[in-house]
Amino acid sequence: MTFVPEPLDPDDDRAPYEQVASSLSAAIRTRRLGPGEKLPSHKELTELYGFARATIQRALRDLEDEGLVVSRKGSGVYVRNRTERPAGLRPYVEQAFAKNHVTIDFAGFSSETLHGALQEPLDKIRVGRLTPSSITMRILVPDMSVPQAAPVRMEDGADDKRLRDRMHEIMVSYTRSIRDAITELEHLGLVAETRINVRVHSGTQFFKLYVINNEDAFFGYYPIRPNKVVVQGETIEIYDLVGKDTTLFHHSINDGEASSGAQQVQQARMWFDSVWETIGRDFDLDAR
Repeated sequence: MTFVPEPLDPDDDRAPYEQVASSLSAAIRTRRLGPGEKLPSHKELTELYGFARATIQRALRDLEDEGLVVSRKGSGVYVRNRTERPAGLRPYVEQAFAKNHVTIDFAGFSSETLHGALQEPLDKIRVGRLTPSSITMRILVPDMSVPQAAPVRMEDGADDKRLRDRMHEIMVSYTRSIRDAITELEHLGLVAETRINVRVHSGTQFFKLYVINNEDAFFGYYPIRPNKVVVQGETIEIYDLVGKDTTLFHHSINDGEASSGAQQVQQARMWFDSVWETIGRDFDLDAR
């Protein structure tokens, strides 16, 4: 099947190579260019996009640096097989906001990584480059008012309410920032409808999970590592859940209805809904 790129946005003020890289990246992530598939030649891409050969070469280098394609000397440029490299979250989040209706379900220890991944697409909505009509987000986090398996003091493995209070403040800070940024878009008339709900549960969250537009799931583990934190002026050595640089594994319904990826997405949605609708409890971000 001949590859036909989506038309480029004439109001996009990014450099031409960035526009081409973004277009090809979107085609790869939505499986219009599938794993192992050969990309059109440099000459064909030049004709398809209307940019110079040097622009196409720079775009392909960026895709290669991102781990999406691999260049084979004398053969061409190919889409990497998905299993060759763990996926990054940010490009998929941005691609999700290109849809009319955006849904994101997140379960994790805090929402710090989600907060970071949302910044660029929200900026693009503010300047009119992305125009979803609705954004729905569910955030599921552990209840830090009850003891957890971690964080705990390293010296005796004991619970310390000060550590839980610290994590509670971190979670509330990032989650409140996400809510405020998204609801502001509705207040400004940039998005017709926004809905952000937060629930807590009493179990320790040993992994993070994102389900994006009910089509893509990202899963990663939180390793427990020694850490030092300052709480109320005291330095405490702790065993902590560390998740900022967690490797995320990507599964997609675009892999095919009977594929392992599609089944993973289905099970991720089932797990999230089951916790959300049973032991999840509504949480007020503005409660003191």
